[in-house]
Amino acid sequence: MKIAVLGAGMVGRAIAIDLAAKYTVSSFDINEKNLQLLKEKNSSILTTVINLGNYEQYDNLLHDFDFVISAVPGFMGYKTLEAIIRSKKNVVDISFFPEDALQLHLLAQQMNVTAIVDCGVAPGMSNLILGYHNDLMKIDSFECLVGGLPVKRIKPFEYKAPFSPIDVLEEYTRPARYVENSCIVTKPALSDTELVNFQQTGTLEAFNTDGLRSILYTMPHIPNMKEKTLRYPGHVALMQSLISAGFLSTQKIKCNDAIITPLEFTSALLFDQWKLGATEDEFTIMSIIIKGEGRTIQYELYDKFDAATQTSSMSRTTGYTCTAVLQLLIDKLFTAKGVYPPELVGKAEACFMAVIQYLEERNIYYQKTEW
Repeated sequence: MKIAVLGAGMVGRAIAIDLAAKYTVSSFDINEKNLQLLKEKNSSILTTVINLGNYEQYDNLLHDFDFVISAVPGFMGYKTLEAIIRSKKNVVDISFFPEDALQLHLLAQQMNVTAIVDCGVAPGMSNLILGYHNDLMKIDSFECLVGGLPVKRIKPFEYKAPFSPIDVLEEYTRPARYVENSCIVTKPALSDTELVNFQQTGTLEAFNTDGLRSILYTMPHIPNMKEKTLRYPGHVALMQSLISAGFLSTQKIKCNDAIITPLEFTSALLFDQWKLGATEDEFTIMSIIIKGEGRTIQYELYDKFDAATQTSSMSRTTGYTCTAVLQLLIDKLFTAKGVYPPELVGKAEACFMAVIQYLEERNIYYQKTEW
């Protein structure tokens, strides 16, 4: 079994290493340093320096592979997914691009391809859990609070990113949509800030981001749905100040002889400040609350940096969800053709249980309580 992993960032490397325990894995990235880091951890993984933005090459690039993982940055995710589908390869995607992946559903069916998108922790596991319970009960409300943070808080941002900073910054500027009383409500990102206390971390602040994504359209019968991002208190005010001052604008400006956008400049400036250290202690935390039929079901995740494998929690919780879903395709537990978000995969009990078991084998636990 030969698997291609497109993108060798922090999460892409975790995916490749996990899969290499059972399969022949090749990793592709334009960043030679990322590929070298991967080789140092697992020399059996084949690595190739390549510009993945050259989409015309995908037919030849992917010809010999059985499955593909797309772990490219969000800004190139949609075109990458389209190129993979046109290459007639089954794919699992974690690039979290802003475009609507379901627009490629008909193309994937025509190409006889299964493409499962948004397969991270949230979106990803949050969708899978919702999809599973949606088939078991009439749901009145769904709420997801999620974040990944460093244990050591360093001013001013008290934040580190396992992803490209520009992907995080775009979450702070993209309008946030949620569902209230069966109506889609749109508000600015970073709005409706509230303080939430967690036993493991103390008080964090939750705020609106556009995290519901596909479930806005696949679960229209649920009258109340909301997802919020978690950060240390004070982060929202700092980011709102940057937005007000124009630092996250996408409008091009001239600076001396260069034409740039403030967003690109800010992202470059924050790259080192937000870069998560290879052995930096950090955690991923998530709380999902589903209500309906007089019942409340809660799933809680708290996962920390794995010192034994030197793998960040965000890489583990995101990457291993992706590889768990790929295993569903390999085992033919999910065979429908087209583009599918995780909530349409999780509705099948066998798929949901297989993913939960896969994660638990890697010491990632979603604690369920009900009252």
